[in-house]
Amino acid sequence: MSPELVSILVLVVVFVIATTRSVNMGALAFAAAFGVGTLVADLDADGIFAGFPGDLFVVLVGVTYLFAIARANGTTDWLVHAAVRLVRGRVALIPWVMFALTGALTAIGAVSPAAVAIVAPIALSFATRYAISPLLMGTMVVHGAQAGGFSPISIYGSIVNGIVEREGLPGSEVTLFLASLIANLLIAGVLFVLFGGRKLWARGAVTPEDGGAVGKEAEPTGTGTGTGTEAGTGTGGTAAGTGGTAAGTGGTAAGTGGTAAGTGGTAPTAVAVRPGRDTDVTGGGPRLTPARIATLTSLVALVVAVLGFDLDAGLTAVSLAVVLSTAWPDDSRRAVGEIAWSTVLLICGVLTYVGVLEEIGTITWAGEGVGGIGVPLLAAVLLCYIGAIVSAFASSVGIMGALIPLAVPFLAQGEIGAVGMVAALAVSATVVDVSPFSTNGALVLAAAPDVDRERFFRQLMVYGGIVVAAVPALAWLVLVVPGFG
Repeated sequence: MSPELVSILVLVVVFVIATTRSVNMGALAFAAAFGVGTLVADLDADGIFAGFPGDLFVVLVGVTYLFAIARANGTTDWLVHAAVRLVRGRVALIPWVMFALTGALTAIGAVSPAAVAIVAPIALSFATRYAISPLLMGTMVVHGAQAGGFSPISIYGSIVNGIVEREGLPGSEVTLFLASLIANLLIAGVLFVLFGGRKLWARGAVTPEDGGAVGKEAEPTGTGTGTGTEAGTGTGGTAAGTGGTAAGTGGTAAGTGGTAAGTGGTAPTAVAVRPGRDTDVTGGGPRLTPARIATLTSLVALVVAVLGFDLDAGLTAVSLAVVLSTAWPDDSRRAVGEIAWSTVLLICGVLTYVGVLEEIGTITWAGEGVGGIGVPLLAAVLLCYIGAIVSAFASSVGIMGALIPLAVPFLAQGEIGAVGMVAALAVSATVVDVSPFSTNGALVLAAAPDVDRERFFRQLMVYGGIVVAAVPALAWLVLVVPGFG
């Protein structure tokens, strides 16, 4: 049995064990990387660790650290109030605002993970506060980033158009951009309908003081005790509205528990601003304190540093978090413990194993095998699927950089339109970034407060699997087949 085939079979075993035995997939992947790398590929430790995503590790740690501080000092509460006022209380518009924001950032030159790292923590805080599905909000952020990701001045667009030019293929910058924009916009529309968007419209307008799916907050009246994975205790309250209570703190994943019953049964608990905790004297929500002003300034500085000066998002976020921690140690004391360490282990382990696959040559082996098929349309759809599957675990741009040259031989035959094929590869390799194993999906998973992370991980994995299964075929059908012949 060839080393390439062995490495693929081991990856399948890792998935099976992780899903049936509830073992952290990252830990399994590290063990698999050690076993396959040592016994099959004859790699030493340096060769195995060559695939460790050190930059992604720092991004995950830095961004979740910074936004943990923002949650601790009430900055995210202030942002929730400001955003709801901006959309005149229409909660249903918030997911679309986040979609448009990340799309605008990537369209003007932000790297997709950087835009998601900036927007996702804020977006997921809104989701928790207003009982919006975290899966809906997280996927809207990622698809928004990809919607703008192939503009002529974007990072992805510039790279792909450069590869096309270098390979001497005909290209269309506008077609590439519109293909990604329309594909992600359509997917976002479907997600909005399927994951509660209609109920959000039916909910109508709320005020920033409303408790999300429920009505206006009443004074806290009871004590709730969480029973979840990261349980805690605290003060709860009754919230009267469309029917239900939001009681207690200490829920399934990160500290808020109870149920929020509204138009659709159980929903994420609304995170209410605690009465009397730095709130405006008029009752209009949290007021700006020096700590919150400094945190907001840090978030703006993160955006400027990443987009304006091309600084690393992770290192910048860590540096800003350290400054805030030094100035306000009381608010920041627990922030390090709130870094999504289990997510960091999972993502870094899986990507380290993918690095071993690249060292072995598994990815190139699979791509060359498909490229040698004598049926152009079949080769085209298989390349789209390879791009989608591998990109769900690795760099989207890196995969496109490998697949487009592999497609050159049969594109040169003139039977497949190069413009449509490149657009299909681009869409297939990036729309799957909702996978929790990709950078964007991992950032969404890490940024979600007050959720059952294992459940959220499974939701992202299932949704990512559906996207991997469906989108490449649709992209091939719409963009490649019409140009055949």
